Amino acid sequence: MSPLPRRRVGTSDLDVSVLSLGSWHTYDRMDFADAVAMIRAAVSAGVNLFDVGVYGMPGKPPVFTDVIWSAIMRAARIPRDEYLVSAKLWIEGFGDAGFRPQLENALLRGGFDVADLVILGDLRRDDVALEDLVDDLSGLAAAGLIRAWGVNNWSAGNIRRLREIAAARGVAGPQIAQLKYSIGRRSIPDGEPFGKLFAEGFTMQASDVLEGGILAGNTNPAREIGRDPGGVREAITRSAAGVVEVARQLGTSAARLAVAFTLTHPANVTTLFGASRPAQLEDNLAAVDLVERVGAEELRSLVEPFWADRGVVDPEGP
Repeated sequence: MSPLPRRRVGTSDLDVSVLSLGSWHTYDRMDFADAVAMIRAAVSAGVNLFDVGVYGMPGKPPVFTDVIWSAIMRAARIPRDEYLVSAKLWIEGFGDAGFRPQLENALLRGGFDVADLVILGDLRRDDVALEDLVDDLSGLAAAGLIRAWGVNNWSAGNIRRLREIAAARGVAGPQIAQLKYSIGRRSIPDGEPFGKLFAEGFTMQASDVLEGGILAGNTNPAREIGRDPGGVREAITRSAAGVVEVARQLGTSAARLAVAFTLTHPANVTTLFGASRPAQLEDNLAAVDLVERVGAEELRSLVEPFWADRGVVDPEGP
């Protein structure tokens, strides 16, 4: 297996592995020793970016997967300078003290002092000024608490506005968007509005690439899955058998094919996935070699029929 390539996040100084590991519904479902062995294998293969968001919400049962991740990294004895951490910040919790209370809580739970990257959650409030977000994040960067920042599933228009505000203030703006991108969900990252941003050097992190396991062939996933923009999950489920068959013809797995597809997007600097078994990690890591063997253009052509949100979801984004 080839070493994982690295790509630059926007105009920041972060070089990230083309595959990154998430923590949502993963480490809290694993045997601890297995998780330590899996993380060691991931780092040995070249993975250097870990998403460790704090996912506990008021009124919901407490979640500890990020705390477990911290213990895993200590047990694995991986030096902090050998990996990057991406944390989530939620707009819902942005108040008079800005993001700092959230960030300090994430640092405490994750056991690190600096978030190399922070990703702002979905924009669901209309009472927050974008100028305030830019100012707060630039302050966190100046304080040495974050190195770069981006957004999760924002519209291209709002991202452009953030970048304009940052440019006017002479500070670093958003460098990356975490976007749902998969064989079934392509309309936003492949559309013209984001295409213009990408042409300016803005970058993407592909997420939800397996649709909760559906595109890996598991059409009845037991765990929680993310939102379903456009209501196309049923169509994606119907296409799962076709994805499995294309993968069979290529001599690979459906999961590997799904991950490989995301690597064909020129603006995608890293694909985020979760793994709760070492075999899943190994399968996903091999997606890089699959792209090299088959070719990006051929891969995209083979899965074209399974594009479920074409003409359904506005390419501008939410």
